[in-house]
Amino acid sequence: MLYDVIILGSGPAGLSAAVYASRAGLSFAVVEKEYMGTGQIAYTEQVDNYLGYFGIDGFSLGEKFREHAEALGTAFIDGEVTELSKNENVWKIRLANGNSFESKTVIYALGASPKKLGIAGEEKLSGRGVSYCAICDGAFFAEKTVTVIGGGDTALGDALYLSKTAEKVYIMHRRGKFRANAALVKKAEETANIEFVLEALPTEIKGEDSVTGIKYSQNGSEKLLSTDGVFAAVGSLPNTALLRSIAELDESGYIIAGESCITSAEGLFAAGDVRTKTVRQVITAAADGANAVVSALDYISK
Repeated sequence: MLYDVIILGSGPAGLSAAVYASRAGLSFAVVEKEYMGTGQIAYTEQVDNYLGYFGIDGFSLGEKFREHAEALGTAFIDGEVTELSKNENVWKIRLANGNSFESKTVIYALGASPKKLGIAGEEKLSGRGVSYCAICDGAFFAEKTVTVIGGGDTALGDALYLSKTAEKVYIMHRRGKFRANAALVKKAEETANIEFVLEALPTEIKGEDSVTGIKYSQNGSEKLLSTDGVFAAVGSLPNTALLRSIAELDESGYIIAGESCITSAEGLFAAGDVRTKTVRQVITAAADGANAVVSALDYISK
């Protein structure tokens, strides 16, 4: 079968694209690596900036997105994409399990993965006190001391989440001011068991079988902070390795595409966190899904 559209990824961008593809009467399917997945939104404790769903948790919001797509007859294909290629006007998608599919267009919405700190001790203690998901692993640190590394919305949100069960939460940021929105910063300032460690550059995570501390540089001095856990929240890396020889990427690996989601490769459209954009939020990812389908429909019609 030759699909009109194959959507890679079942996060907000991919599921939004599925809704619009269904309404446009296109033949399509969503390929997802994680069974019944809804993207990184599932790991967000609370979403306050998605219109109409104030205060909803990320998992529930993701489930609503998926239910909407399923209600419109979306077909899901489970599997990890290992190869993407194009022969004349047909795209071929190959999965790790050996299955392959063909489509006139592809909407690439595979999102991004957490960026690592790149310091000594990180790899050794990953899963033994070093984590990249506060909601996933926070329960293991009840009544303990944890340190969140980062200065954006994710870092502040993680710290606030952890503060509900941890005895003490440090937020370590290399700059003197947070990038996070003012409301999150104010809430963290008012939380009794959260303490800021600013202008501090982490250099090594200490511990043998588990995390015992983190070394950092501050004002020209090397210091050691005792902690039972380290949660890295320093940004993301786009999952675009499949496209290195196919589409134009920027220096950070994001797919170069504007609001139309059109890439340098004909018939390939980028949606969500993988494309170059100023704001990477769930609402902009959902908008990308809609724009990508409109562009794909226009491409097919021509």
